[in-house]
Amino acid sequence: MHDGVIAWLRAAADRVHAEAASLTALDQAIGDGDHGINLDRGFAAIVAMLDERPAPEDGTADATATADLLRQAGKTLISKVGGASGPLYGTAFLRGAGAIGAATDPSAGAAFVAALEAAAGGISALGKSAEGEKTMLDALFPAARAARAALDGGGDLATVTAAARDAATAGAAATIPMLATKGRASYLGERSVGHQDPGATSSALLLAVLAETAAAGTSDAAAATA
Repeated sequence: MHDGVIAWLRAAADRVHAEAASLTALDQAIGDGDHGINLDRGFAAIVAMLDERPAPEDGTADATATADLLRQAGKTLISKVGGASGPLYGTAFLRGAGAIGAATDPSAGAAFVAALEAAAGGISALGKSAEGEKTMLDALFPAARAARAALDGGGDLATVTAAARDAATAGAAATIPMLATKGRASYLGERSVGHQDPGATSSALLLAVLAETAAAGTSDAAAATA
């Protein structure tokens, strides 16, 4: 799980960089106009942290090492990213780290679901926001529900992350007709209608990369045992 998270963070940094202009364009329509720029800066800092971070000590439990990695990523985002994105995504990573560290089910799928649920809850608490207000939670809460359902149905990590990706993508698209009632977009009133929320879009993007990473890891494992 630890190596998979590293692979996801690196791949996410590449995807965020590639989509930075698009995310910023969405934010220019209803926000501060810097979402893609800020997130790109934050994930570049995460990659720099990974490059400098020593490997876990022998004997360190996988969940412990993974939680520590996510905690460092969260602190990096909080310290490097301006606007609301840094505190919100940073909190998501920190809450996810706590959930993984406290998890009683050692499976990767269960750890992911616990982390995603904790991340969404942490963002909701920090922003005093809920689903339906045209925020990143409109991608994250549906993703968490879909992931939980897939896990309860016996799904492995690849299946669970794919369910989260699909729900987040649909959730982000569903923000287009919404009236924003939280964040900078709420200042626009009716003018916020007709625009996709940038935070929901970046949340869906990160979960899409995670699903790709999990699927690749499953394929590699299958090839190794063939």
